Amino acid sequence: MTRPDLPGAMPNAYQAGKGNLPPEDVALVERRQRLLGPAYRLFYETPVHLVRGEGVWLYDKAGRAYLDTYNNVASVGHCHPHVVAATARQAAVFASHTRYLHDGILEYAERLLSHFPAELGHVMFTCTGSEANDLAFRIARAQTGGTGFIVTENAYHGVTHAIAGMSPSLGAGVDLGEHVRLVPAPDPLRMGDVAAEFAAGVQAAIDDLRRHGIKPAALIVDTVFSSDGVFVDPPGFLAPAVAAIRAAGGLFIADEVQPGFGRIGDSMWGFQRHGLLPDMVSLGKPMGNGYPVAGLVMRPEVIATFGSKARYFNTFGGNAVAAATALAVLEVIENEGLMANAAKVGGAFRDGLQALAKDHAALGPIRAAGLFLGAEIVQGGNPLAPDAARTAQVVNRLREAGVLISATGPRANVLKIRPPMVFSEENVTYFLERLDSALRD
Repeated sequence: MTRPDLPGAMPNAYQAGKGNLPPEDVALVERRQRLLGPAYRLFYETPVHLVRGEGVWLYDKAGRAYLDTYNNVASVGHCHPHVVAATARQAAVFASHTRYLHDGILEYAERLLSHFPAELGHVMFTCTGSEANDLAFRIARAQTGGTGFIVTENAYHGVTHAIAGMSPSLGAGVDLGEHVRLVPAPDPLRMGDVAAEFAAGVQAAIDDLRRHGIKPAALIVDTVFSSDGVFVDPPGFLAPAVAAIRAAGGLFIADEVQPGFGRIGDSMWGFQRHGLLPDMVSLGKPMGNGYPVAGLVMRPEVIATFGSKARYFNTFGGNAVAAATALAVLEVIENEGLMANAAKVGGAFRDGLQALAKDHAALGPIRAAGLFLGAEIVQGGNPLAPDAARTAQVVNRLREAGVLISATGPRANVLKIRPPMVFSEENVTYFLERLDSALRD
């Protein structure tokens, strides 16, 4: 099944050329293309040649600083010394897989699970969020006997064969899975009662699966719908859709790869914003602050069938270095009060964007939960008139002004803002001043 062609599948801000690069970097781009092939993409019209990072800043080879408002992988700040030390210390002692007894993985598992409802009692480790979602896919099929999966129209869940087929944001060149159904994202601009209409979309997908003789296995959503344009309000709107998939015998998988680990400020996980208890929760990106560690948390009964018939092994998933690194990240989040910081600074960020929107008709609706924000760029102040071309211009102007950001959404017109959680109100001011200038330009 080929996914419908959505204009935002490959936002213009991603379609980098060589821009105003100096000759040595032009040669680097050509070398990259020659060695890595055509499937990789660079950000920005003029790509950035980065050589180091610290906190919320990234630096190019000339020493110029760029404010990072996009890379939530470095959730506790680039090269956080506590995390770097933990990684180096464990790497110097022992690094191997989970088939040997080792207390590091257990210490981390206990600490991680303490941040979840008690019903979510198991965790399995992978290297990437894609692998975590692929594991969830397998477990859901085994537990329900179903093969049908429901995702939103511009979702991104990963790059394995099965999960790429559930990631329509990858574009028309990547076919949807045969038993995958798309539902409209919960967009308050285009829906009346978001909870009721999103649930109705899920129910329609369930009915279509059944009409074709396919048993539903799961509904999987990124709990802030980041690739769909960042939809977070009203809190609780997801509940009716989850009730619908469970009534159909399917599971609810909360994809927390992007919103998880305290970023949304008022809770550790996006599903908590909706008062839900998922069957499985996939984790990734910020979990290791740049080290490849990810995982899947689940209710024990959900893995009963899969676990009785199949073993799971991932050579690098949950290795001793990964566990030590991930534990250090969790310690920083806890000890430095980063969830509270996300709530406070994220609130200031939201308010600042809303104030700026009064001066710029092009800056449309603002949606935010902590330090995960989406800001629409529109034409003539009309919230229903997306302006993808101007969005790409704004993204590239900000890059020239020393601010790194990107765009998202099916119409490629939503500024996607998710800085490291150590972001400060001074950093917010820095960003807003440059956004103001970019919009005026």
